Amino acid sequence: MNSSNKKTGLVALLGLAGGLFAWYKYKTATPEEKEKIKNKISEAGAKLKETYQEAEARIKDTYTEVEDTVADNYAKLKNNVKNEADKISG
Repeated sequence: MNSSNKKTGLVALLGLAGGLFAWYKYKTATPEEKEKIKNKISEAGAKLKETYQEAEARIKDTYTEVEDTVADNYAKLKNNVKNEADKISG
C-alpha cells in the first residue's frame, strides 16, 4: 500500500470516527441540546444559501456586463469595417 492510499484511508477512518462520535453525542443529548444543534444547522444552512444566492447574483451581473461589452464592441467593429469598406469602394 503506497503512502497516498494510507493517508486517504486514515482520513476516511478519522471522518468515520468523527461521524460516529457526533451521532453518539446527538443520541445522548437532552432535548434542549438537540434543539440547539438543529438551530445551529439551520443557521448554517441559511448562511450557505444566502452566500450561494449572492455569488449567483454577482456571476449573473458580471456575465450580463461582459455580454453587453462584447455586443457593444462587436457593433463598433462592424460599423468600422463597414465604414472602411465604403471608403475603399467609394
